[in-house]
Amino acid sequence: MENNPYGIAALWEQGDPVIKGVAIMLLVMSVLSWYVILVRSLGLLSLRRVAGSIQNFWHAHSLGEGMQILGRGRSHNPFYQLAEDGQIALDHHATHQEDLHGKLPLADWLTTSLRGSIDESAERLQRGLSILASVGSTAPFIGLFGTVWGIYHALVGIGVSGQASIDKVAGPVGEALIMTAFGLAVAIPAVLGYNALQRQNKLILGRLNRFAHQLHAFFLTGSPIARSSGKNVTALPKREAK
Repeated sequence: MENNPYGIAALWEQGDPVIKGVAIMLLVMSVLSWYVILVRSLGLLSLRRVAGSIQNFWHAHSLGEGMQILGRGRSHNPFYQLAEDGQIALDHHATHQEDLHGKLPLADWLTTSLRGSIDESAERLQRGLSILASVGSTAPFIGLFGTVWGIYHALVGIGVSGQASIDKVAGPVGEALIMTAFGLAVAIPAVLGYNALQRQNKLILGRLNRFAHQLHAFFLTGSPIARSSGKNVTALPKREAK
């Protein structure tokens, strides 16, 4: 099979170091984007399974049994971490009454601790998304730069040779335009992946807030707040700014 004189292989062979550098940069950005998308998607799929076991948590006969249901061995499990942080805050408040935070009402101390745990989980869920945002916003322009640079050198070569026939112009210019297509091929999956992961993160955080509200009531009264059918439980109140 004859090599395509206007294909990607020809672009690589005829390209100068700048074009090759742009191509390598786009390739690295594409690999990073797909790595983040796959890893974060698998992590969110696991978290959705854990979120589905919240009802079983409340059917447990003890907090320890409930935490086992949530899955102690799961890495970066925000639901398990939330319950554990709440229990730690409760025990700490009871054994450090002489400290400054011991003077705070237990309800406020629990609210602060649970809110802090949710904030840490939110930061963990956002990890890697900045890569997708950066790739989605810059990849088209990097590809466009490669196109402009390639067309410039193609026109210079045509001017030096003095031949401006269509067969002499179509090849170099077409090869340069491939860089724009590469930039779009890298940017589009990054943007779509970013939007999809952001939406799933919001769903997880919503369930975390509802779970935290129930845990807050449980640690104070010994029983979770009952959820009415068709109604959402409000999130933990945030501290008022002074």
